[in-house]
Amino acid sequence: MSMLEVRDISVRYGAIAAIREVSLEVRQGELVALIGVNGAGKTTTLSTIAGALKPYQGSIFFDGAQVHGRHPEDITRRGIALVPEGRDIFPSLSVAENLRLGAFVRNNRAEFQRDIDEMVALFPILGERMRQAGGTLSGGEQQQLAIARALMSHPQLLMLDEPSLGLSPVLVDQIFALVGRLHARGVTILLVEQNVERTLDIVDRAYLLHTGSVEVEGTPEHIRSLVDVEGVYLGDRRSKA
Repeated sequence: MSMLEVRDISVRYGAIAAIREVSLEVRQGELVALIGVNGAGKTTTLSTIAGALKPYQGSIFFDGAQVHGRHPEDITRRGIALVPEGRDIFPSLSVAENLRLGAFVRNNRAEFQRDIDEMVALFPILGERMRQAGGTLSGGEQQQLAIARALMSHPQLLMLDEPSLGLSPVLVDQIFALVGRLHARGVTILLVEQNVERTLDIVDRAYLLHTGSVEVEGTPEHIRSLVDVEGVYLGDRRSKA
């Protein structure tokens, strides 16, 4: 049974169709990617799953329960955490305060320090920056803080929107390594990335979106056999004939 099942969702921004009849699934423990160029509908899909946008048709089920149309906070409480593009940390708050806000949906406050210790073990640099304002961290450190904050809610599904965006090549390597480690720890992940080649190196399955629709889906090997991946990265969706 799928943890997340998206069935034929369509979303508009005014009169413009942002995504059209997008379907996908994520099973427990999987690392699944949405790939494609800017404007393909990747972020819109994640935002709709997270409840920030409402589909005008289609349905979304999480752990067998309908979640489309629900408030974002309710969806978070059900176990879906989104790390948005641009990280969206609270720059004036300390690292510790940002992490505490990530646990707002949790009822057991006694577990908070244990979770902080786990985040420090997973993201050692954050342990050195606990009293530091989030806005003073480097881009890579802010991305780690954003992911750690999302993990503080104990999500069943972690959604990452362009985690490598705007980072130096060295930091991009670190972020992809981090996503791989989270996957190895059993975290279920839905990843949005423009870096197609790097993404296909680490995921179990992927969906290639083009102008708001799923064009190809399957394992990395299957996608590479059908699509000119370099062309996708450059915005040319040439298939291999």
